[in-house]
Amino acid sequence: MAYSHPEGRGEDPLSPRKRPRQKRSAATVEVILDGAARILECEGLERFNTNAVAAVAGVSVGSLYQYFPGKDALMAALVRRDATRFAAEVAEAVAERPGEDWREAVSRLIAAAVGHQLDLPNLARILDFEEGRLPLDAETAVAEQAMLDAIVGVLRRGEGVMVGLDLTEAAADLLHLTRALVDAEGRERAPDRDGLSRRLRRAVFGYLTFEAAAESAASNLNPT
Repeated sequence: MAYSHPEGRGEDPLSPRKRPRQKRSAATVEVILDGAARILECEGLERFNTNAVAAVAGVSVGSLYQYFPGKDALMAALVRRDATRFAAEVAEAVAERPGEDWREAVSRLIAAAVGHQLDLPNLARILDFEEGRLPLDAETAVAEQAMLDAIVGVLRRGEGVMVGLDLTEAAADLLHLTRALVDAEGRERAPDRDGLSRRLRRAVFGYLTFEAAAESAASNLNPT
């Protein structure tokens, strides 16, 4: 999908004008993005504009425009930063620990998903929406595939109790199930993180072990 600059210039409206090459420049960009995130979390999209972001970040509008050509570039940078941070959380969650049961890694993935969405629920909801609005489909697809691969990798550790499951299909189902429950909880006035985590574990482990449990129950009812 083509995405032209609103003022007709040739520059990409979703890309930074320049990349920070020094620590001081990188710190300035982070301060700007933190200010943008704070506005979205506390005041929503209605207050999200370059002047407001610059004021909250404590930088001049000119400094902001040195890095970002407009609101969409700021939003895209926030979406990308959020995706990068979540990818790091997922990588940490799925990293194998010596002697642990695969269920522990699944529980860490659930905790990462819950925390990522509920730490700043308004920001998370807005970024999810904006990720769909902006032409970031290719980047989103890469991140989605990486997430699915991470889930499949964990599930392979417990294949012995996952009778008859296609792990790729199961990973996609679990991802969609988790998103639906987390998103719904994020819309509550007072999200129940512990309760959500408990319900998710019940749903996820029930899905993964349903066939094995059904087989066991059947064999108990019909002993040979």
